[in-house]
Amino acid sequence: MKRKIGSSLLLMRLRSAALAWAAVGALGAVGVAHAGLFDDDEARKAILELRSRIAQNDEATKARLTELSTQIAQLREQNQQLVEQLQALRRSLLELNNHIESVRAESAKLRGSDEQLARELSELQRRQRDVVQGIDERMRRLEPIKVSLDGEEFLADPQEKQQFDDALGLLKGGEFDKAAQALGQFLRRFPASGYADSSRLWLANALYGKRDYKEAIAAYRAFVAAAPKHPKAPDALLAAANSQLESKDRAGARRTLDELVKTYPQSETAKAARERLAALK
Repeated sequence: MKRKIGSSLLLMRLRSAALAWAAVGALGAVGVAHAGLFDDDEARKAILELRSRIAQNDEATKARLTELSTQIAQLREQNQQLVEQLQALRRSLLELNNHIESVRAESAKLRGSDEQLARELSELQRRQRDVVQGIDERMRRLEPIKVSLDGEEFLADPQEKQQFDDALGLLKGGEFDKAAQALGQFLRRFPASGYADSSRLWLANALYGKRDYKEAIAAYRAFVAAAPKHPKAPDALLAAANSQLESKDRAGARRTLDELVKTYPQSETAKAARERLAALK
C-alpha cells in the first residue's frame, strides 16, 4: 500500500513538474503559442526508464564494490600472515593496511570512477608483491641450506656455511695462519655443525701448512678420534706421520704408519703407508 501511495505521489510530482516546466517554457518563448505536455504513458515510461537506470547503476556499483572488498580482504589476510612471519615489517604492512582502508573509503565516494579505483588497486597489488618478494628474500637468507660434503648430507645455517667457506678460501689462498684462526673460531662457534669433522681436518692441514707440526699432529689425531669412519681418516693418519717426520720423530711416524695399516688395511692410503714404512727401516 505504501509503495502504491509513493508511486502515486511520485507520479503527481512528475506531472506537476512537467506542467511547471511547460508553463515556464510558454512564458519565455517568443512567438510560440502552445507547449506540449507529457501524457500519463510517457511519464510512466520515463519513471520506469529512470528506475531501470538507477537499479542498473546500483547493481553495477554494488558488484564493483563487492569485488574490490573481496580483493582488499584477501590482501589484508596476506598482510596479517606476513606480519606474523616477520615482526620487522609490521610498520610497512600496517601502512599498507591503512592505505587499503583509505581506498575502501574512497571507493564509497567514487563509485563511478572505475578507472581511478583500478589504478589504486594496481598500485596496492604492486606494493603487495614488493613486500612479499622482500619477505621471501629475507626468509631465504634465514632458511637452512642443504649441504653435501664428503659423502654426507646435512642442513646448515647460511651464516654457518658462509663462515666455513670463508675459512676454506683463506686456506686455499695459502693464508695458513688466518685459515687456522678462522677454522678454530668456527669450531668454537659451531661445535655440532655438519662441517665440524671437515673443519678439524682442514684446521690440521692449515697448521701443517704454517709448519706448526706439533699442533698439526694433535689436530689430525683429534679428527681421527672424532670421525674414525670418515673417508679421509686414513689420509689424516698419513699426514700426521708426515708431520712427525718433519719434527724428526721417526719412531712416532713408524707407530702412526703401523696404526694406519692395521686400522685401514684396505684403503689406498695403507699402500702408501707400507711403502713409507719400508723406507724408514
